[in-house]
Amino acid sequence: MNLRLMLEDLEELVSCESFSADHEAVARSARVVADQGLRRLGTRPETIVIDGVTHLRWTFGTPRVLLVGHHDTVWPIGTLAEHPWSLVDGIARGPGVFDMKAGLVQAFHALAALPSPEGVCLLVTGDEEVGSPSSRALIEESARGCAAAFVLEAGADGGALKTARKGTSNYAVTVHGRAAHAGLEPERGANAGIELAHQILALGAIALSADDGAAPDGLGPTTVTPTVLSGGTTTNTVPALASVEVDVRVPTLAAQARVDEMVRALAPRTPGTRLEVSGGPNRPPLEQASSARLFELACRIAKDLGMEPPRGVAVGGASDGNFTAGIGCPTLDGLGAVGGGAHAAHEHVVVEEMPGRTRLLTGLIASVLGGEPPAGAVATEAAVTGEAAAGRTSPAAGSSATAGESPGEAGR
Repeated sequence: MNLRLMLEDLEELVSCESFSADHEAVARSARVVADQGLRRLGTRPETIVIDGVTHLRWTFGTPRVLLVGHHDTVWPIGTLAEHPWSLVDGIARGPGVFDMKAGLVQAFHALAALPSPEGVCLLVTGDEEVGSPSSRALIEESARGCAAAFVLEAGADGGALKTARKGTSNYAVTVHGRAAHAGLEPERGANAGIELAHQILALGAIALSADDGAAPDGLGPTTVTPTVLSGGTTTNTVPALASVEVDVRVPTLAAQARVDEMVRALAPRTPGTRLEVSGGPNRPPLEQASSARLFELACRIAKDLGMEPPRGVAVGGASDGNFTAGIGCPTLDGLGAVGGGAHAAHEHVVVEEMPGRTRLLTGLIASVLGGEPPAGAVATEAAVTGEAAAGRTSPAAGSSATAGESPGEAGR
């Protein structure tokens, strides 16, 4: 692997800002990524624009291996002026260098090192950092029928591969009350703020009931975290509306389903108020079973290459690998850069690790294309689609749960 060329490519990608919320910037970044892929792979990608977001896909023959990456970053336009590209003492810095532009460079060079990329699909999305709302279906479509998916997200501490990830769910709980003058006739109101306080306490108790015991794979327990709060209009008005957004992280599909059931069963306690729950599961967990055989393969290949075998770790954050595993495609994550500081000012990449990581990825791709049989993962798509899919509102508008009704009555 030619480290000089890899660093030139990395500087090119980092120097093109690609803040997820700026679709024009993401489109410019996609053109830079596409040109780089043309230089390294000899062909242009398919450019796919969904809801204004630009994604890229290279497909060589009938894919058996899927490589997944993203070119958007969390960094607002102008960050490059404050934290410019730099390479000092073997450390590369700049917005998105670690998460995950170095991973894209490694993917291009890994594919270029193969005798032929026939049988590989490389998908580079433009909205991973905001939850992949426009690219999820594209990721799942690309993964179907593949024997393995390799995710170019950065490695964990020390370059450890990510063998399990928590699943995610997102909810908004809205309380509808009744306004009244807080001084003259507060008793005529139905205080949505007080009811929201009851619901926040109820949400905090859900996590304790969702797990059936110790979480597998070192992922830690289910967490249900109320985050953004809003409510009220003026200081002398009983609040007629209040809401809270909720972040949920789950180690298993079973826990994700239980949390969903319990959140939708929330019932109001304050007379005159009603609840509206929207949202739902976003990403299913990437469970250990999906990555086990591929991780074993990575350890064997590293040994053959004279490299230290990688460690495997479970992490709480989610990635697009959750989607590939969720439809039953064996998935190994964290094959990108070695470094640290994702989403922080000290984001960096240890550049001497890039050639070795690239050789490991090349070996993984070649082995699967050569017939290494990863164990099939159990398809779990049903757990996060259909009625439980993100964006569902429960109860339906106009028939929300109201204090004094049972959850069953309110849901009819």
